[in-house]
Amino acid sequence: MAKEIDIFQIDAFTTEAFQGNPAGVTFANNLSESEKQLIAKEMNLSETAFISESQNADYKLQWFTPTKEVNLCGHATIASLHFLFEKGIISKYQSISFETLSGIINCGSKNGKYFMQIPIPQLSEFDGCKEEIIDALGIDRVDVADLPFIILDSGYLFICVNTINALFKSKPNFKILDGLSESKKEFFDIAVFTIESIDKHSSAHLRFFAPYHGIDEDPVTGSACGPLLLVLIKLGLIKDYLDNTFIKIEQGDLLNRNGRVEVKFNSTKNELLIRGNAVTVLKGKLNF
Repeated sequence: MAKEIDIFQIDAFTTEAFQGNPAGVTFANNLSESEKQLIAKEMNLSETAFISESQNADYKLQWFTPTKEVNLCGHATIASLHFLFEKGIISKYQSISFETLSGIINCGSKNGKYFMQIPIPQLSEFDGCKEEIIDALGIDRVDVADLPFIILDSGYLFICVNTINALFKSKPNFKILDGLSESKKEFFDIAVFTIESIDKHSSAHLRFFAPYHGIDEDPVTGSACGPLLLVLIKLGLIKDYLDNTFIKIEQGDLLNRNGRVEVKFNSTKNELLIRGNAVTVLKGKLNF
């Protein structure tokens, strides 16, 4: 039987169309896993989000790249909240929960922005071969900060460089990076960052490479910008962080997809939150 679904394309972490990170979003209970993957491939965005009914939370939320399902996606969650708001399903000041592969995630809308809880990752110093990763990233070794590489239990690897110029000069060999991820299984995706920023009040600028998941470079990555706050604290790059206050992370400028992600950590609750804006740029239907 033929199916028809509403699907939106939404730019997350921005107030302007064609900035931030675009995600596809739909709400449907009758899609198979293979259909979701085909739809994500057809949308050809870094992630497409699929909302459906849940027995364990307010809704179920899944994220698919064009090649595979992923455990967590920040921008497509922010986009999903905007989708639900535009559909009149949630209000301007409402908290909801999503059942995801990363567990139950608490999210909502407040003061004109959308927020989501990021699962607290485990951080440890990376003890793999750094030189081959730096070379694959196309970064001069003198530009890498004299700091440990930090690996998360999610497989995200964080590397600090000294300047924003060094960050922008990086020209990764995505085939080699994918091969390193596939063969060694020491990391999956790489976040390269600097504490130099474009905006005066930002705390860091980030680039995120994920060829292992079918995404060479992601414009704005909430699931990396959130943990980056914990990385900055661990490395001593943020002095006297005021608990439970937002800092701002920049991403996407080099791709002409400027995005800004606000992040805060509450040590008392052991809670990590990200928040941002979103803009709908396309509303359509898929028939298949």
